[in-house]
Amino acid sequence: MPRRTLWILTALVLAVHWLVLQGVPLAWDGSAAPAGKVFTTRSVAAPPPAVAAAPAPSPSPAAAPPAAAPPKPVKPRKVTPARPAVTEPAPAPSEPADVATAEPVATEPTGNTEQGTDSVSASAAEAPAPEASAAVAAAPAAAASAPIPSPVADGSGVDITPPGGAPGQGASTAAPPVRLPAPIKLAFDVAGQAKKFDYQARAELVWQHDGARYEARQEVSAFLVGSRTQRSTGLVTAQGLQPERFGDRNRSERAAHFDYQRGRVTFSANTPEAAIGPGAQDRLSVFIQLAGLLAATPDRFVPGTQLTLTTVSATGADRWTFTVEAAETLNLPAGALPTLKLQRLPRRDYDQKAELWLAPDMGYLPVRIKITQANGDFADLRLRNSSPP
Repeated sequence: MPRRTLWILTALVLAVHWLVLQGVPLAWDGSAAPAGKVFTTRSVAAPPPAVAAAPAPSPSPAAAPPAAAPPKPVKPRKVTPARPAVTEPAPAPSEPADVATAEPVATEPTGNTEQGTDSVSASAAEAPAPEASAAVAAAPAAAASAPIPSPVADGSGVDITPPGGAPGQGASTAAPPVRLPAPIKLAFDVAGQAKKFDYQARAELVWQHDGARYEARQEVSAFLVGSRTQRSTGLVTAQGLQPERFGDRNRSERAAHFDYQRGRVTFSANTPEAAIGPGAQDRLSVFIQLAGLLAATPDRFVPGTQLTLTTVSATGADRWTFTVEAAETLNLPAGALPTLKLQRLPRRDYDQKAELWLAPDMGYLPVRIKITQANGDFADLRLRNSSPP
């Protein structure tokens, strides 16, 4: 009986730890989607009244029936039954129908580029009616399959907005100077709540570079369960970090691959690629990039200043805005440290609230990170010690 009780308790502990690790949000972990399935609706606009009225003013439909009239007397001579009368009228009404369909597409002001509109109108004018209808039918399919530019491409690099301005308005888009911190390993104590369970864990952030390339790795581990790791690699440039690959591994790994020549980022998960511009970061390199920006010109980042930059996860990309808040002195397991607080407020219902405290004495690297999910779950990472990587 005692052995059976021991086995039951062990199974319960393992189950609780597994649930906790699944809920531990790493640095800028993906936004928690709302519970349950989300259904969206798409409205289809009816064609404008001009489409129905197009055949009336056009003289071409009136001229078309006389052109088709000669075959009518020829057919009845060969076949007397009513079959030719059924098949004969079919071509005549099809002509105005094709013209009516082609005309609104050729004059449609939205949904196509000028080049696409010209090609459709040319095919409608030069080709016979059946070919024109085929070109018109193919046009909506081509427009639907064309990739829609992502809004994350708006702006390039880092937009720095002085206090009192809205993000992106009056912002300086010139490449700001960056001074990257020296290689280091930071160890954190983690306390938080996931799925209504309180938990304790350990985390470490390892930052390394040789002046040409960099690697950043963060790992959160829980007892008896294992670990979850994020890793960012790429180039060191005059504008700071230029990520090439971002990986997020738990039971399996998902990754994002940066292609700056195409201005796109692709994902190993089955998600559409996204647009990026210069200065885009991933959800781990953003720590180091923010540290380098503040270390280069600390006097520029007074409370109220906003920094907006493209941030890429393992499944998507978005423009994130951080607001500089007041300076604070924190009592951490590593000791008392003066810090500058930055905060990212959620923009959507299921976004995270993210707070980080950067230490000037440590190259503005984060010494405390707190991430709060929309459902109230949170993870609070507090610096325990630092050492060479």
